[in-house]
Amino acid sequence: MINEDVELSDEDYARKYGIDRLIDFSISQDTGVSGSVDADFTDPFAPKIHDLVRLHRLCLGRKVMTVLEFGCGYSSLIFAHALQINSLEHGEFVRENLRRHDCFEAHSVDDMEDYIKLAAERTPEELRKFAHFHKNAVNMTQFNARTCTEYEELPNICPDLVYLDGPSQHAATGTVNGITTAHPDRLPMSCDLLKIEHFFLPGTLIIVDGRTANARFLRANFQRRWAYRHDEASDVHYFELQETALGKYNRLQLEFCLDNKWLLEQEVS
Repeated sequence: MINEDVELSDEDYARKYGIDRLIDFSISQDTGVSGSVDADFTDPFAPKIHDLVRLHRLCLGRKVMTVLEFGCGYSSLIFAHALQINSLEHGEFVRENLRRHDCFEAHSVDDMEDYIKLAAERTPEELRKFAHFHKNAVNMTQFNARTCTEYEELPNICPDLVYLDGPSQHAATGTVNGITTAHPDRLPMSCDLLKIEHFFLPGTLIIVDGRTANARFLRANFQRRWAYRHDEASDVHYFELQETALGKYNRLQLEFCLDNKWLLEQEVS
């Protein structure tokens, strides 16, 4: 984390970086017991200052360069804003010293055009070059004979931060042996990250917002050296790829972005 920001409250942090001018945190919402699993509930979720400030802090603290987001929303705006700051502060060093492409870009994948349109409209002109949106369908599929979902296509990027907050369990088309996640008693269960696991660079951070069953599915099937922690208070799951550097440029990236300090300090699974 940036040292002087560690002690700031969420509200003070939002004021310092102008996040409170981008997002109206006074918006409230009552989704009821079944809102998040009701196929007919399609209203965008209200912004939560703690969740969004946490993402912004992580992006700045880790000097994140490329974000892959599953499910767009207010988080898309937060990523774009944080990457703009990182570009201004670290762009010259990155361009001259690191072997990185698609730098300071957030790529958000969603199956719902209305959500993409709303997220894009929320993004001010000065942040639009940092935010990229991709509409793709979601299908029922299998991974290692386990029934799950996948997006038809993903952006061809190498993210150092992944945020898993989509798709909706009702998004998937088709069935596998009659099974679909599109049932109010089912759960989101995407396998996208498992299929590209071996492309991730050491130091990659995956954040799963809620979706505990999906986080457990990922943890049970990941094959590399991931540290894992579940923040039960916020219901957020963290996976950090704690492996030795692949070579010179990956080592430089780890030293520059993480200062050789892992976010997760517990035993690696």
